[in-house]
Amino acid sequence: MSLIVQKFGGTSVADCEKIVAAARKAIRAQREGHQVVMVVSAMGKNTDVLVDLAQQVSDNPPAREMDMLLSTGEQVSVALMAMAIDALGSKAVSLTGAQIGIRTDSTHTKARIRSIETSRVKQLLDDGNIVIAAGFQGIDENLNITTLGRGGSDTTAVALAAVLDADTCEIYTDVDGVYTTDPRVLPDARRVPQIAYDEMLELASLGAGVMHSRSIEFAKKFGVPIHVRSSFTDVPGTLIVHDPESRKRPVSGAAITKKEARITLEGIPDEPGVSLELFRRIASKAISVDMIVQNISKDGKANISFTVPQDELKVTLDAVKQASELLQPENVTYDDHVSKVSVVGLGMASLPGVANKMFRVLSEEGINIQAISTSEIKISVLVSQADAQRALQAVHNGFELDITPEDSPTEVSSVRVRDVTDPAVVVQRLREMEDLAIDNIELDRSQSLLLVRRVPDRPGIAAQVFDAVAAKGINIDVIIQNVGRDDSANVSFTCPVADYEKALAALEEVVKEMGEEGEVLGNREAAKLTVSGIGLRSHTGVGVRMFKALSSAGINVDLISTSEVRVNVIVDEHEGEPGLKALQAAFKDVLLDT
Repeated sequence: MSLIVQKFGGTSVADCEKIVAAARKAIRAQREGHQVVMVVSAMGKNTDVLVDLAQQVSDNPPAREMDMLLSTGEQVSVALMAMAIDALGSKAVSLTGAQIGIRTDSTHTKARIRSIETSRVKQLLDDGNIVIAAGFQGIDENLNITTLGRGGSDTTAVALAAVLDADTCEIYTDVDGVYTTDPRVLPDARRVPQIAYDEMLELASLGAGVMHSRSIEFAKKFGVPIHVRSSFTDVPGTLIVHDPESRKRPVSGAAITKKEARITLEGIPDEPGVSLELFRRIASKAISVDMIVQNISKDGKANISFTVPQDELKVTLDAVKQASELLQPENVTYDDHVSKVSVVGLGMASLPGVANKMFRVLSEEGINIQAISTSEIKISVLVSQADAQRALQAVHNGFELDITPEDSPTEVSSVRVRDVTDPAVVVQRLREMEDLAIDNIELDRSQSLLLVRRVPDRPGIAAQVFDAVAAKGINIDVIIQNVGRDDSANVSFTCPVADYEKALAALEEVVKEMGEEGEVLGNREAAKLTVSGIGLRSHTGVGVRMFKALSSAGINVDLISTSEVRVNVIVDEHEGEPGLKALQAAFKDVLLDT
């Protein structure tokens, strides 16, 4: 008998009528021959109400007691759901996270799952029950109630699907699938029938509110198909699986993260250990850093910028202040009125011209790019909040995301792909469910590194630079644009060694055309070190471990590029091999056997 996990979010159980409607869906699935586990969130705005109550009695409520309070929201939902199923003539049992046996670490309000006991749930299913699990919660080794943080019910659902070896995990929500961008922001967004795990991971981290990235990490790690569906219609929805919708399209989706904050440290020493000193202090605050950009140094000094969620700016600045006592930057600036606009697609890795096309459409709209960061399947730009909506519309139109690709599947299959069949390996993976998992550590010696310094910080500059490079038939890999000084910007990128002289000539020509005080620098022989895996961003210590390993080996980092599934650093070519060995040793405990 197949097993389905169904998750119903807060809007799907906002009132008793909706609870009964969700109960009917579960009963229908059971009568079609499936065993059914439901994961239920708190009703509607119930969690917000509980948070407000806490704030009324305490300006700084203890994290343990917040978990105790917030966990009650899901307990109300699961009990009412069980009652509704019983009233409709079927059998159901509601369980809290503790009663299921969801064990977590002791990080209150942001706990990670360590293991899940399955015997009780399986016995209840075999007895003909629909099992209703409280999402968002578990217990630690001391039996304290813990909560899983943002997207916790999604995480619970996919984790249960993994340990129960479910055939699929259905996520019922107030939208009818995954769209090319948020349909509430752009009405011409298109629902996609299928999207790849890696694409969804990037989109989830970039603000796509349908799924939380931690749940996608689980799904990818354990090969669980996720079926995103509407609670209120029978629209087919979207499958999140290994393969993308189209192999011919370079871009599958666009996203906007409206409330970002950018912090820049100017004139810091360009030497081993600098990134470590900065980011280990930030990681100690459990802050997820995004869009790290560092330019090639000049005269032994470099600028490094990064973004964090706007609401975490204050605590991040406290960490930066601590690091500044050692690093002694010439200046620290920040801007809390910026937004990040990104495009994502597996096809970027093999189809050229995506970056300069994006920069061109933004230039045509008169939108200034403050920073750029790219990875193999993502391009992100930082713009002012005032320009964010227009920027999203421009890139969505520019890549024709509203038009269905010719090779889009007419039917999609939710058959689970079980890439690991050895029971011992499966058990080992499940033992520490949310531990960091590194798939690969690679060295690419074929790279050259180039930098244009002090170019005007105005709309169209990135397009001008990369149009000139593209005109020479040069393929670009990593692109970084950092905030400069005095209305200027610094743009760095890597390209194949064989194209170095052509790229250098193209840049010198562009700088000459600008008639400004620009300068072109380069390193013909660079190396790219890449750490790939699942959970790189949600495990805030990954960057620290990486920078510590390189610093201990005396290796200086020239550029940094990050994504949900990869961290790339550019170093001098002669430091590539020692850097590879240092990273392999640093991540040996979490490097999966391949």
